[in-house]
Amino acid sequence: MPSLAALTILVPDYDEAIAWFRDALGLSLAQDRPMGPDKRWIVMRGAGGASIVVAKASNAAQRARIGDPTGGRVAYFLHTDDFARDHRAMLAHGVRFLEPPRVEDYGTVAVFADPWGGKWDLLEPNPPMGAEFRP
Repeated sequence: MPSLAALTILVPDYDEAIAWFRDALGLSLAQDRPMGPDKRWIVMRGAGGASIVVAKASNAAQRARIGDPTGGRVAYFLHTDDFARDHRAMLAHGVRFLEPPRVEDYGTVAVFADPWGGKWDLLEPNPPMGAEFRP
């Protein structure tokens, strides 16, 4: 069966996005290759799961979708094995949480926003959900 390898996030600037994903979320820069004038192939990775392809919006239609790919819903889910540790670290790096942490049947979660307005869940799933998590 196929597995999800990557997803794309539109941003206004490559270097700003690389710094935010690296410093605020703790992801690593896996690839940064030039692809022609003003275009790069940027891939960010965490400890597991899908990678993020960072794409600089190149036209008005793409720029209009920066920060709101789902019409206001949470678009991305960042799993952690230690919610308190990662929540503290993200706050220290200026991540803007849109709500206080809460405990749900499926785990501990809080919604945060990336610098462009995209909504994310920071989630420590309860066992045995793990990779089978479905909110």
